[in-house]
Amino acid sequence: MIYLDYQATTPLAPEAREAMMPWLSGPESMGFANPHSAHRPGRAAAAAVEVAREQVAALLPPGGRVIFTSGATEAINLAMAGSGARRFAVSAIEHAAVLDTARVLDPTVQVIPADAEGLVRPDTAITQGTGLVAVMQVNNEIGTVQPVGEWAERAHAAGALFLCDAVQGAGKLAPPGNADMIAVSSHKLYGPKGIGALWLRDGLEIKPLIHGGGQEQGLRSGTLSPALCAGFGAAAALAKTRMEADSALVEDLWQRARAILSRWTLNGSATQRWHGNLNLRLPGLDVARLMSDLRGLAFSAGSACASGSGRPSHVLRALGLSDREAKASIRLGFGRYSVPGDIEDACAEIDAAAAAQGV
Repeated sequence: MIYLDYQATTPLAPEAREAMMPWLSGPESMGFANPHSAHRPGRAAAAAVEVAREQVAALLPPGGRVIFTSGATEAINLAMAGSGARRFAVSAIEHAAVLDTARVLDPTVQVIPADAEGLVRPDTAITQGTGLVAVMQVNNEIGTVQPVGEWAERAHAAGALFLCDAVQGAGKLAPPGNADMIAVSSHKLYGPKGIGALWLRDGLEIKPLIHGGGQEQGLRSGTLSPALCAGFGAAAALAKTRMEADSALVEDLWQRARAILSRWTLNGSATQRWHGNLNLRLPGLDVARLMSDLRGLAFSAGSACASGSGRPSHVLRALGLSDREAKASIRLGFGRYSVPGDIEDACAEIDAAAAAQGV
């Protein structure tokens, strides 16, 4: 099996797994202790959590604090609901975690359009009275890198907070330095599933979404998992040290894949994008048949979160693609543990299977 779905999730880094193991051990080591307990094993677990917090914070801008959550979806919900904003403006190509939350909180939410390149250019006027603007750093379906710094400035000029979903960019690109809140996810940067974080700019106060024991600085009640925190922290630290090497590998893989799939049309900007995401289309392609024919390859027809809906991608439709064009698109994702020869073999298989359909 060749794995080509790095936007859905990434392999767990061996270093992250190793960091988790002491906190998954049996009763003899006390690694199972509750990090919120005052006894010595509890304090040791709490210390591991704080080390992880610092490691995750090192991937994010200075002048903020990290709140651990169950993932980016919870972090986004905490940011949006906890902000107290009543009116929202979000981009048309946001993840459902942002779009759906905004619609629940504000049925009249302003949806900011994207252009044909898949870019949310900061020339759309923000509706007066907007309290929070959300634009993602890297789109999860097509990989386009958004001008989030400019959008943060526009939001602040309008008197609004700026939230950035940096799930696909964290550990790969420099963080959005002028955001007020940033959501990240461990399993998108080679850490374990089940944990993410919300970064809050210093001085910003929000209200909790989950009530109870008051853990996580009063913003997220519930017992933290030292194992998940340690794995997330180790993955973040590794991503920081490997950022340049990872980027160079991804660029090489991108060039190899594009050379083989040269007749396919790229969805989104060719330049303003993360090259670990390759979203392509061929007129008349039957993607369901393609995936059935290529069961030795793990790739996607779009976002994993919407894979069972049967609906055309809202991201591709926002670019102006027709439903037919959107449904003839595939997403290939690769990263740190991809093997160049495997990527070349997979792309050749994809192109040959498409040709066998007569497209």
